[in-house]
Amino acid sequence: MSPARSELEGKRVTVAGLGLFGGGAATVRWLLEQGASVTITDLRQAHELRSTLDELAADLRAAGRAARLVLGRHEQQDFTGTDLVVANPAVDPRSPYLSAARQAEVPITSELELVLERIRARTVLITGTQGKSSTASLLAQLLHDVAPRVYLGGNIGHSLLPDLAEMQPDHVAVIEVSSYQLDALPLDVSRRAREGRVEAVAITNALADHIERHGSIEAYRRAKARVLELVRHDGCALLPARDAGLVARVPRGVRLIPHSVTGQFRDGDVGLRRPPPPGLAVQHGRFMLFGQDLGDVSTLNLGGRFQEGNALIALGLAKLLGAPLGLLHSRIPDLRGLPHRSEALGLVAGRRVIDNGISTTPDSTVAPLSALEGDLCLLCGGQAKRGLDWSELTRVAQQRNVSVVTFGASAGALALTFACAGVQARLVSDFDSAVKVALRETPLGGALLFSPGCASFDAFPNFSVRAQRFREIVSEFGREGVAAPLRVL
Repeated sequence: MSPARSELEGKRVTVAGLGLFGGGAATVRWLLEQGASVTITDLRQAHELRSTLDELAADLRAAGRAARLVLGRHEQQDFTGTDLVVANPAVDPRSPYLSAARQAEVPITSELELVLERIRARTVLITGTQGKSSTASLLAQLLHDVAPRVYLGGNIGHSLLPDLAEMQPDHVAVIEVSSYQLDALPLDVSRRAREGRVEAVAITNALADHIERHGSIEAYRRAKARVLELVRHDGCALLPARDAGLVARVPRGVRLIPHSVTGQFRDGDVGLRRPPPPGLAVQHGRFMLFGQDLGDVSTLNLGGRFQEGNALIALGLAKLLGAPLGLLHSRIPDLRGLPHRSEALGLVAGRRVIDNGISTTPDSTVAPLSALEGDLCLLCGGQAKRGLDWSELTRVAQQRNVSVVTFGASAGALALTFACAGVQARLVSDFDSAVKVALRETPLGGALLFSPGCASFDAFPNFSVRAQRFREIVSEFGREGVAAPLRVL
């Protein structure tokens, strides 16, 4: 019997928050495989969780297992009369039910903590406001021929719990982690992590997001910085060179590697009176790591300057994990990006269409908007997140003479925000109609950028479903006789 099974055999475990992205379901399956007695509780009703419940039910029937369901409510007894609570990252750590569990001295853990406590593979953790998924994906691609097996999981959408049993010490696990996951970790996690398997961590950037959850930008940044508590005592931390606040948190003994896509470090970049020597940077068209040439930037076939930064961090991590320089050079042209990240979909009646549906903050729209040339129409909207600053995006839109079509719950407020900045903005609340209007208003030879800048929850369960609907509407547009059908380039 495995150590994990002997530990959880016969234990009562409450999974708080099943969720819609598969992590909760994977946790339930794994706990049942360990011999635990599982209660699933979620404030959403069954119809809201239907796809997840149907998939989980089919898996449990096939395995001959069962779990208790409590939906549409929480019952305090499930948190106080159990042996362990596994909280979904979406469950606020300040929840009164989690507080009741603490008062009853019931341990609270998370899927991330369960993985980190048991993982045997060499581990890399990647977080950031923008670019963490792309960087994690690129790193996994680069390591394909370096390690016998590479696992990609975490916040990117795949739980690594089912993979734990087959992981070996020479395998590599690349894990994307979110601020929610990091914020939920126990306070003593750093003490337990110092001798762990996390060899390197990377923060792509720490801008502004999830203020409604964390309460302030400062609290959000502190949550991101908690990834530094997880790196082992002889590991590496790749951090933005110009973020002195993050750099100041690097634990003693951990090797700091500042990264900058510009290749330039200014006075005070890492809180020092004199700039440090370039660590990980783009210099003279080359990806560089402390003077080592990691490859030619011009061979990177990914759209957007921001992808250069993601590739830079991925290449640096791959080299630190043992990838030969020759392999990195040869792999750069073959790197592929994730969907909905400044993805060029093709032409509709002479108009370029770019899907940046991953964007849920105004900051994550600035970069792709700045990178595009020619006439532009920006399609943005949804449910605006509280406390985020739109001034930089409106400034860029005004400077580029961009026309804007807004949609969703925040359509009116966004249209007014752009109009006050001197930007032509049109309000079309209904999403499907807004896509069609934006296509018609995009000038011939110009580009339509779909980059919402807002959360999707006013009309869609997640950003991916919204982006997929955008693609469907674009594809249908020609069949209505309004324009030629989408031609994928």
